[in-house]
Amino acid sequence: MSLAFKVITSFSSIFTATYSTIESLISSPNQETNPQQDHAFQAPSPTDKRSPCPMVNALANHAYLPRDGSNVSLLKLIQAAKEGINLAPDATLIVGLKALQTSTTGSWLTFNLDDLNKHGEKTSSLAITTPSPPRLGKQSLNTSEDWRKIPLEVAAKARKERVESARASNPEFNLTDDQNRFSILETCLYLMVFGEGTQGNARTDWVKVLFEEERLPFQEGFKRSSSMLTLGQILELHKKVEAVGGTGLAVKWRKEGREYK
Repeated sequence: MSLAFKVITSFSSIFTATYSTIESLISSPNQETNPQQDHAFQAPSPTDKRSPCPMVNALANHAYLPRDGSNVSLLKLIQAAKEGINLAPDATLIVGLKALQTSTTGSWLTFNLDDLNKHGEKTSSLAITTPSPPRLGKQSLNTSEDWRKIPLEVAAKARKERVESARASNPEFNLTDDQNRFSILETCLYLMVFGEGTQGNARTDWVKVLFEEERLPFQEGFKRSSSMLTLGQILELHKKVEAVGGTGLAVKWRKEGREYK
């Protein structure tokens, strides 16, 4: 038996097993758990590996993923995203396959979270949206019900300005079309997980907890969606975020002294 045939046979078996597991995860009912007991937050140690993505890191900090961030398999990532934020397996698969391309584990079946920091990835989708979400002034959070949620238009504008700022400050900055799509997907992810489906409007306090502490805001009242967040919904939101080209609410916030970049 030739080596090529063995490799093809092995890959076929793994793909079949992966597909079967994905199908079972999609059809399986959501398990009732107590996140604060079963998945208590624990800040990473200095030796734990972490990615540039707060949502992925939060899954590790709550032990949906290995807390040390090492040797994460595609199936484990899919399972963690479903259990933690009820993200559909096919949606997670897009991110997972991208992550495997950066793997330094010695296996093409696993990756370390900090593999996503490797050169060529850090200036891409993961780095652009993750340093901070759109920021609101403290006064607006305390006095205005309207600004306790982040509108889709504001989130999209903030992401766009981060890209423009990166281009202006770093002459070596280069964002491919593929990386740009992933950048938009990340914005869509926090809008959907903490917002109102494809309408956006993510709760500001929940988003701040994610970005500032890399923690899922269970203590603040967050509960994962009772219905699965599908790839179709994310792609619909992706179109909306990508289509935002005007100023609208983002400029309104600036005129009112609300910081959003």
